Amino acid sequence: MLKKLFGGNNEEKKETKVENFFTPKEIVKELDKYIVGQHEAKKAVAIALRNRWRRQRLPEEMRDEVAPKNIIMIGPTGVGKTEIARRLAKLVRAPFIKVEATKFTEVGYVGRDVESIIRDLVEIAVTMVKEEKMETVMERARELAYDRLAEIMVPEPQTSQQSIQNLFDVFFSPQKNLNQDLEKEQSRLKDERNRIKKLLKEGKLDEEVVEIAVTVETPGINVIGIGGDMANLQDMLSSILPKPKKMRKMKVKEALRYLTQEEAQKLIDMDEVVREAIDRVENQGIVFIDEIDKVAAKSGGKGPDVSREGVQRDLLPIVEGSKVSTKYGLVRTDHILFIAAGAFHIAKPSDLLPELQGRFPIRVELKPLTKEDFVRILTEPKNALTKQYKALLGTEGVEIEFTPDGIEEIARIAEEANTKAENIGARRLHTVLEKLLEEISFNAPSMKGEKILIDREYVRNKLENIIESEDLTKYIL
Repeated sequence: MLKKLFGGNNEEKKETKVENFFTPKEIVKELDKYIVGQHEAKKAVAIALRNRWRRQRLPEEMRDEVAPKNIIMIGPTGVGKTEIARRLAKLVRAPFIKVEATKFTEVGYVGRDVESIIRDLVEIAVTMVKEEKMETVMERARELAYDRLAEIMVPEPQTSQQSIQNLFDVFFSPQKNLNQDLEKEQSRLKDERNRIKKLLKEGKLDEEVVEIAVTVETPGINVIGIGGDMANLQDMLSSILPKPKKMRKMKVKEALRYLTQEEAQKLIDMDEVVREAIDRVENQGIVFIDEIDKVAAKSGGKGPDVSREGVQRDLLPIVEGSKVSTKYGLVRTDHILFIAAGAFHIAKPSDLLPELQGRFPIRVELKPLTKEDFVRILTEPKNALTKQYKALLGTEGVEIEFTPDGIEEIARIAEEANTKAENIGARRLHTVLEKLLEEISFNAPSMKGEKILIDREYVRNKLENIIESEDLTKYIL
C-alpha cells in the first residue's frame, strides 16, 4: 500500500520520501473504518503521525530537535484506546508494541525491566522487515526449492559393491570412455530431476512423502532479574553456534513450503534487514503503554508505591530519549512515539511524576460508549462483530441474519449489563453475542442449510432473564 514512508540516514533515502503520505483527515477516515466515535483521540494521533512526516522534511540540523508529541489517553476500558494505536501502526506499517505498565518492575526488583520494551520492539521490526524482504525474493526462492527437492528425490547414486567394480572397470578403460560414461550419468540425472521438477510444479507429487533435514530450534535459557546486555547473551550465543538439524518425513507440499522459506532467508541480506529495522524503530516506532494509571504513585510511603514510582523513573529516560542496548546494537528512543493509556478511576494524570507528565504533552479523554455507539459498533466497522459471527456460522452452512431491531436490543442489553456490572465498554458485546448465539454455535454442524433471524423477540427470549437477575448479569454477562 505504501512505499518507504520516512527517510533514513543517507541522501538517497531523503530524496525518495513519499509526497502523498496520509493527511490527518485521511488517517481519521481510515480509523473510522474500524473504530466508532472517539474523534478527539483519532484527531490527536493523526496529527502526531503527520508530524513525523513533517519532521522528516526538515533540514537535518533541525530534525533532531523536534521531539515527538507523546499522548496520554484517558478513558474506561473497552472504548477503543488500544485499537486506535494498533490500527494506526498497521496503517503505516510501523513497528508497534503494546505493553502493560504493571508488568514491569523497578531496576533491582525481580521481573522485567522497562528497557525490554525497546528490545521487543526491535525484534518486531526485524521480523517485519525480514518478511517484506523475503516476499520480494519468494519467486526465486521457490525455484531454488524445486531444485533442492528434485535433488533430494533423485539423489546421486550410492556407492555399492557392483558400482565399485564398475568404477574399477572404468578406471582401467580409455579416458574417452570414462568421460562419456560420466557425461551419460550426469545427463541421466539432469533429465530425471527436470522431470521431477516439472511434476512438482504441476502439483502431481504434493501428497508424496519425502525425508528432508530440518533445523531444530533449541529452547533458550531465561534468567529472571537480569536485563541489559546480559539478557541478550543467549541470543548472541545462539546466533554464533550452528543450529542442529535432524531428518524429518513430510509431504512434498509441506517440504516445498519449508525449503522455500529456507532459501528465501539465504537470499536476503540480514545486515541490511537489521539496519532498516533499527531505522524504522528509531523514526517510526510506536509504543503503547496501557494501565499507566496503575503505576501512578499517590503517596511517598513504603511498599508498592515505591516500586510503582520506580517504574515511572525507569520509563522516564526511555520516553525522554536515550540509547538502549539490544543484540543488534544501540537503539535511540528520541523519536519513538509513546502513547500511554489508563482509566484513571482512582489515580489522576497529575499523580504521575511531573517529569513524566511533561513528556506526554497531549492528553485526550475518551468518552464512555452509549447504546447508539454499540449499534454502530455492531454494524459499521469492517470487522463488525455481526459480520464476524455471520461468516463463522456460514462455514457450517448456517445463515444468520440480524435485523435492525435485534441489533438495537443487543446494544440495549450490553449497555444495561455495563451499568449493572463492571463497565467493560465494547468488550461487553463479545460476551452478549457469545451467550446469545451459544445454542446455534453448539448445534451448527447439524443445522446445515437453516436460516435464523436474530430479531428483538429472539434476543429477549435468550437474554431477558439474565438481565433481570443482577447476580446472573455479573457472572454471565
